Amino acid sequence: MTIPDYQTLMLPILQLAGDSQEHSVSEAIEILAVHFGLTEADRKELLPSGRQFRFDNRVHWARTYLIQSGLLQSTGRGKFCITGRGLEVLRRNPSRIDRQYLEQFPEFVEFQSRSNRVEEVKETEEEHTQTPEEILEAGYQSLRNELAKELIERVKACSPRFFENLVVDLLLAMGYGGSRKDAGTAIGQSGDGGVDGIINEDRLGLDVVYIQAKRWENSVGRPTVQAFAGSLEGFRARKGVLITTSFFSKDARDYVERIEKKIVLIDGDQLAQFMIDYGIGVTEVATYSVKKADLDYFGDIQ
Repeated sequence: MTIPDYQTLMLPILQLAGDSQEHSVSEAIEILAVHFGLTEADRKELLPSGRQFRFDNRVHWARTYLIQSGLLQSTGRGKFCITGRGLEVLRRNPSRIDRQYLEQFPEFVEFQSRSNRVEEVKETEEEHTQTPEEILEAGYQSLRNELAKELIERVKACSPRFFENLVVDLLLAMGYGGSRKDAGTAIGQSGDGGVDGIINEDRLGLDVVYIQAKRWENSVGRPTVQAFAGSLEGFRARKGVLITTSFFSKDARDYVERIEKKIVLIDGDQLAQFMIDYGIGVTEVATYSVKKADLDYFGDIQ
C-alpha cells in the first residue's frame, strides 16, 4: 500500500470532524491508517531524517492546511474541530480537497503567499504531493548523494598512502584506534596497495579489529572476503572490517552472514556516507535549523 499524500488526506480529516466534535491528531492518525489500509510497515516508514513517521507527518500537514483555510480550527494542543465553513464545504460533497480547492479561501491564499520561496520556482507534480519537511529532506538527500559520489571518485583518484591516512582519520573519528600515533602505526603494513592492519576497538585496547581496505574499481567477490576471514584466524582475531571503494558481490555478503566471525563490509557508498557523517574530507557550507512551535511553552491556551 502506498502511503497517501497529504492532499489525499484532507477530505477524510474534514469528514472525520464532520460530527462537530473535538478530535485529536493522534486519533485522526489511527482512524485514517485503518481507512487507507496501511500496514505496520507503512506506519513505521520514516522521513529521511529518521525523526518522524512519514504518514504522521502528512496527517499533521493536512490538518494544518485545513486550519489555515478556515475549515478546521485548533481547540488546544493537538486538538481540532470543524468550523461553519468546513460544514458548508462538506454539504457541497466535494470528491477531493487539495491545495487548488483551498485557493478559493482568502486565508489560504495569504498563507501560501507567506510560505512561498523568494525565488519563483515552478513546482513539480511530486512537490505538490509532498509536505514541506519531505521537500526539504529530499533536497538535502539529493545534495548528500551528489557529494557522496564526488567523494568516492576523489578517493579512487588518490594514492594508496592517502587512502591509508583517510582510513585512519575515519576510524579515529568513529572512536576507534586510541591515539593518532597508535592508529597510524597499526594501518598500512601489508604494502599491497590496500590497507591491512590491526587497530584497537576502543581507547583502552580491550579488543582489536583487523582492517583491510581495497581501493578497487571492480566488485569484491567471495574469494577476497573468504581470504580476509582466513587472515583473521592467523591473527586470532574475532572481528574484522573490510573496506572497498567499489562494491561487494551478493555471494560475498551472503558469506559473512554465515560464518562465525564478525566481519563488517563497507562498500564505496557507505564509506562516502561515513566520511560525510564524521566530517572527513568535507567542509560545512551552511547550516539550516528547522524549528516548530513549543507546545509545552503555550500549554493548553486556546
